[in-house]
Amino acid sequence: MTATENLMKLRTLMEKKGIDIYVVPTADFHQSEYVGEHFKARKFITGFSGSAGTAVITKNEAYLWTDGRYFIQAAKQLEGSTIGLMKMGEPGVPTIEEYLSEVVSTDVTLGFDGRVVAMGEGQRYEAIINEKNGKIVYDYDLIDEIWEDRPVLSEESVFSLDLKYTGETVSSKLERIREAMKENGATTHVLTTLDDICWTLNIRGNDIEFFPLVLSYAIIKMDKVDLYINEAKLSDEIRSDLAKDGVVFHPYNDIYEDIKGTSKEEVLLIDSDKLNYALYNNIPEEVKKVEKRNPEVLFKAMKNPVEVENIRKAQIKDSVAHVKFMKWLKENVGNISITEMSASDKLNEFRKEQGNFIRPSFEPICSFGEHAAIVHYSSSPETDVELREGALFLTDTGAGFYEGSTDITRTYALGDIPQKIKDHFTLVAISNMQLTNAKFLHGVTGMNLDYIARKPFWDRGLNFNHGTGHGVGYLLNIHEGPTGFRWQYRANEIHPFEEDMIITNEPGIYIEGSHGIRLENELLVHKGDKNEYGQFMYFEPITYIPMDLDAINPDIMSDEDKKLLNDYHKTVFEKISPYLDEEEVEWLKKYTREI
Repeated sequence: MTATENLMKLRTLMEKKGIDIYVVPTADFHQSEYVGEHFKARKFITGFSGSAGTAVITKNEAYLWTDGRYFIQAAKQLEGSTIGLMKMGEPGVPTIEEYLSEVVSTDVTLGFDGRVVAMGEGQRYEAIINEKNGKIVYDYDLIDEIWEDRPVLSEESVFSLDLKYTGETVSSKLERIREAMKENGATTHVLTTLDDICWTLNIRGNDIEFFPLVLSYAIIKMDKVDLYINEAKLSDEIRSDLAKDGVVFHPYNDIYEDIKGTSKEEVLLIDSDKLNYALYNNIPEEVKKVEKRNPEVLFKAMKNPVEVENIRKAQIKDSVAHVKFMKWLKENVGNISITEMSASDKLNEFRKEQGNFIRPSFEPICSFGEHAAIVHYSSSPETDVELREGALFLTDTGAGFYEGSTDITRTYALGDIPQKIKDHFTLVAISNMQLTNAKFLHGVTGMNLDYIARKPFWDRGLNFNHGTGHGVGYLLNIHEGPTGFRWQYRANEIHPFEEDMIITNEPGIYIEGSHGIRLENELLVHKGDKNEYGQFMYFEPITYIPMDLDAINPDIMSDEDKKLLNDYHKTVFEKISPYLDEEEVEWLKKYTREI
């Protein structure tokens, strides 16, 4: 079945159910950024496979909203369909709410599956519809009724993380959470986000491809934790260990009925960005609610000393793998057949050699030539191309080691490349190094610092259409709040930098039909000097891979730019050379030489 045929079936069902407009977001019941195969309803109805996007279908129109990472990909995947592309954030492009305000007429019925729409998002739709005397229907999953071979919910087993990896017991984490509940005057905390639950209970799973998360809900009270999960996923040992911390098990979907029985004496701590609309509407109206960001968000973003030490080990492992890969790539391209997908597999081979490798930490982006201009390109058998000299090869990949998750991007010059591409590569390297070496006062956010990364581009009338960096979870989500680098306001990334956060630094440039460049390191946030002006902070790069000197044009670099790159390469050599053989060390000397 094609997306067009699926769309026709959906409209037929909408008419049967009396629904005029139907919204299909990219989400599961837990507002996860990436979702399991069962939840890819938006892909099913539009054909667009990116990780972010929302489809809005009316009787006569259909549109897909997505962000700058996916403009090129979405345009290609929507070709030949009747679905229009709404490029979020572009001039003249309405938001979903603005579009609905324009097209909604009196007495219109808006529908969506309330389990996959966030509470805050659903309430905004509600306000628009109420103004037009319409109504909301949120208890129909229309996609499920037309998706004949829909994948079932994952039944993968759960595994626990040992204290030597987590650095904190479940009981200690629950104690901190309950203290935050008390501070907010709450007696009960409803938790639906998978990474928050997994972090709290020191468990991981395999319910979302690449992300070791477990489909579950949790209700944390002062004396127990009600965990809603498919209990068959849990071993006797895990059940026993969790029970010692007051965890009581319930069937996965029972939370929707159980929440209806909440006593009016309770005060619920909930996160409106994370709780889904259906679950929120099942809470009795008389129950008092405190709407705050989940306390676990900040707790897990600030890594403890054990996690930091483990993450350093993971970064060394992945950097060693990348250096070996870079050498192999440069020595073999043009001599043997290497494609985007075979190169990706080779990088993972080097990772596996490092030990304690679990799986890639997200879907690999390995893109050659013009494919690299598609920010979140994913190679497939249909698009896989052979690498050849005279162009760039970009790898944005990550590893899930027991010691932590990594997210690293490098772009490699294959043979001689045009001068303009070298200049673009050099700008990206300058940007990365400038941001890496920022010094700032505590209280500064990513919005304050993003200008440092963009200045080399903006000075030349250039830009890149994605955030400059994000937090990284420890064997959880690879994109983790509440901090990141972005010049536009985004509520879930506006928290100031705190000591022991891990943040990526990944500027880039993308020229459609020609090339794409991105260079990404992970940064560890440190406290610096404290004086009469306040607490100063700085970043430490913990990714140790050369910025390909074959693609650098020193002539457009200032003396400061050269020094920053030389200093970084000196650190790369010191950190990585002890793990290499003699031949590899000599090769690394060449690619970390001073310019």
